[in-house]
Amino acid sequence: MGLVVQKFGGTSVASVDHLRRAAGVVARTLAQGRQVVVVVSAMGDATDRLASLARQISTSPGRREMDMLLSSGEQVSVALMAMALKALGHDARSYLGSQVRILTDSVHSKAHIREVETSRLGAYLASGGVPVVAGFQGVDAEGEITTFGRGGSDTTAVALAAALGADECQILTDVDGVYTTDPRLVPEARRLDRITFDEMIELASQGSRVLQIRAVKFAGQYNVPLRVLHMSGEGQGTLITYEESDVESPVVSGIAFNRDEAEITVTGVPDRPGAAAAILRPVSDARIQVDMIVMNSPRDGCVDLSFSVGRDDFAEAVALAGHAAVALGAGEVRGNDTVAKVSIVGVGMRTHAGIATRLFETLADEGINVGMVSTSEIKISVLVAESEMESAVRALHRVFLLDRPDSP
Repeated sequence: MGLVVQKFGGTSVASVDHLRRAAGVVARTLAQGRQVVVVVSAMGDATDRLASLARQISTSPGRREMDMLLSSGEQVSVALMAMALKALGHDARSYLGSQVRILTDSVHSKAHIREVETSRLGAYLASGGVPVVAGFQGVDAEGEITTFGRGGSDTTAVALAAALGADECQILTDVDGVYTTDPRLVPEARRLDRITFDEMIELASQGSRVLQIRAVKFAGQYNVPLRVLHMSGEGQGTLITYEESDVESPVVSGIAFNRDEAEITVTGVPDRPGAAAAILRPVSDARIQVDMIVMNSPRDGCVDLSFSVGRDDFAEAVALAGHAAVALGAGEVRGNDTVAKVSIVGVGMRTHAGIATRLFETLADEGINVGMVSTSEIKISVLVAESEMESAVRALHRVFLLDRPDSP
């Protein structure tokens, strides 16, 4: 008997009918002679509704209390899913992160997993039961409830799959796999049968909403085969695995975009060692991810430092950078939260020249100005005006022939 972890996102368990259908998918997997661990998110937009309640109470509710509040959404869905499986004749039991003992650090709302205790789940699986585990949450050494941030249920599923030695971790959602880009924006987008961990990490980090980046990194680190499937459980979906060296990869496999970007510029930063670190250290200490970074050439002993962050972190990052700038004797801090990021990703970029040139020429032909740029060996990202993002994605998808199965 093989073991599979099946994770159902909020859209997959949005209503009682959805929950019943999801339980049916689990039942079909069990009928194949496989053991199943189920991970579920909160129902539908429950997390957003809970966050809205918090904002009505306080503009600064505190991260500990937000974890206490938001983690309650999964408590509802795991209990209902266990009930749905029992109604189908299966022995099922719901578990919160604290009951499974998914141990984390103590950083509320952005916790990292340190250890997953498997004795309780392993014993229940061995008895023929189906554990239904709350995604998105864990517990620290002091017994405090912690959460993993948006998309954290993916991380829960992969962590359990790795700890239990599962054959596969399946992410069941409202799409039937990973596409070359969002088909709602580009109808010609294609579903990919297979993609590498490296490519998926880049796509997730650059804005693709299919999977949480931490989950993909976790899967790659522990070599957990990861499959994105439609919530119906039908079809083959997209398998995320290691690169096959005997298959020549396309130059560009996908295009990601992210509207939730913001740009911050600190002017008049003293041109001396450690100055940039002094600006960025408070931002990173707050667990705010800094993406693109640009420094101009020194002039009159100073430089301007620009960097991008997620739009949700914009106000906090501006405040932190502002305090650091004052302490450093730098100039003003300017911000712009009307930008977006567009990225092209593909392992084939490692062995093909001229990709950046094609990207910049394509955007120039569309009259789109490029702000900051960041690159890796399999990715190029550019910051553009949010109003021009969709045009940029469509043009790049067309130029790199991603609507064709045999794209170069």
